Amino acid sequence: MLSENPMPLNTRYGTAAQWVAATISTVITTSLLVWVHAGPTTAGLIFLVLVVWTATQAGLAVSVYSALVCAFCFDYFFLPPYRTLRLAGSQEWVALVSFLLSSLVAGRMAERARRQARQAEQRREDVERLYVLSQEMMLHEHAAELMRALPGMIERIFALNGVVLYSRDENAFFPSVSATEMPLSMQGRLTAVSEGLNSTMTSPDEVCAMALSVGMRSVGALGWRPDKLSREVATAITAQVAIALTRATAIEASARLEASREGERLRAALIDSLTHELRTPLTSIRAAATTLRQGDGLDESARLDLTAVLDEESARLDRLIGEAVEMAEVDANVVRAHLSPQSTRTLLEHAAEKSAAVLAPHRVVISVDEPDDTVWFDPHLLERVFRHLLENAARYCPPGSRIALRSHRNGDRLEFSVSDNGPGIDPIDLPLVFEKFYRGKKSASKGKGTGMGLAIARAIVTAHGGGIEATSSPAQGTTFRFWVPLVEKEG
Repeated sequence: MLSENPMPLNTRYGTAAQWVAATISTVITTSLLVWVHAGPTTAGLIFLVLVVWTATQAGLAVSVYSALVCAFCFDYFFLPPYRTLRLAGSQEWVALVSFLLSSLVAGRMAERARRQARQAEQRREDVERLYVLSQEMMLHEHAAELMRALPGMIERIFALNGVVLYSRDENAFFPSVSATEMPLSMQGRLTAVSEGLNSTMTSPDEVCAMALSVGMRSVGALGWRPDKLSREVATAITAQVAIALTRATAIEASARLEASREGERLRAALIDSLTHELRTPLTSIRAAATTLRQGDGLDESARLDLTAVLDEESARLDRLIGEAVEMAEVDANVVRAHLSPQSTRTLLEHAAEKSAAVLAPHRVVISVDEPDDTVWFDPHLLERVFRHLLENAARYCPPGSRIALRSHRNGDRLEFSVSDNGPGIDPIDLPLVFEKFYRGKKSASKGKGTGMGLAIARAIVTAHGGGIEATSSPAQGTTFRFWVPLVEKEG
């Protein structure tokens, strides 16, 4: 059975100091009463107050002792014949017996009030501890993390010497640091309790175990030592722990289900997007190829135009397939950064050179803060990021507009930016531009893009340990800023 928190011996029977204090206070009170020549009534009332005060401070046993000492002094000094233990008549006997009974009753009532106050304070502390436990458990949404942290939480909050949690679903034991020295038989007791063989179990070594249940379903068991928790507190703890574990497990299951649904939705969106985007160049390629194959009535200029269509749409098709492959790499989480010593100006120049075809109608400006010392980063990953950002800028900016590439150091970051003075991004679309397959109003209306480029850029920058953001203004264009950790030496 669980402990009912019995009153400690030094509380029930008082300490030696309390017994001495009760004796000294009685002697001092008697001396003062004798000195002022107090009458029996006054002395009896003051002695009664002293007994009640002793009961509230030291407990019932000390108050009974104080009542007996006060009765002795009351008889010896204030009831005739004085300075003797004999009583003159029935009135003196009635006065002495009344004083003794009043002292015992008042002491008993004072002790009861003291005990109730102590219990109320204990309940308040228990409620506060249970609240702290519930708040700390709410911070953990992963079941495995919660199971590892719970024993330590309970041990610390309730001042125990060891806590062990058993999970039936995991079939595993999670001890606190202090519980590593618990007897091996504790595991068997926890398993038996969790299987309903016993609702609670206390062993001779003061290790208590209690089942964790939600409704009719057992989720495990909780064991602790020493066996000092009240039944109410132990029941509340196990109920909270069972609910928290069930909640964390349900959240994880819901998250897995939602992730599965999101994965299915993204795959469907990818298939739909690719199907739509691939059909457009394929249709143009087939039409041009069919016309060339027939060849009737075509002059050299028309043949050159059809050849240009084949080349342009083939390049577009290759780009779409490349983005699909990149998106598959992102989803598979296989993008890894391989650092090497590089110059940032060289990186920007190579990025502009590789996107020269789409940047041809625009003015490209490259700016690098000096000194341009060698730093460590993955040039291939960052060139892929620049490719997507530059193609995005070139796609939406009118011919002749300016596109600027910049880099500078900012603390422990190496920051880059791609800016244009184009029409900008709609404020409604701006928070969503990095989402997979998201296409803003302008993109959808013009049929430009697949909605994968910026999502791929963000995933690549994240894999490199950095971040990316976008700002836009209809009057000043759009700026994409991204950063990676500044590493000047490998390792």
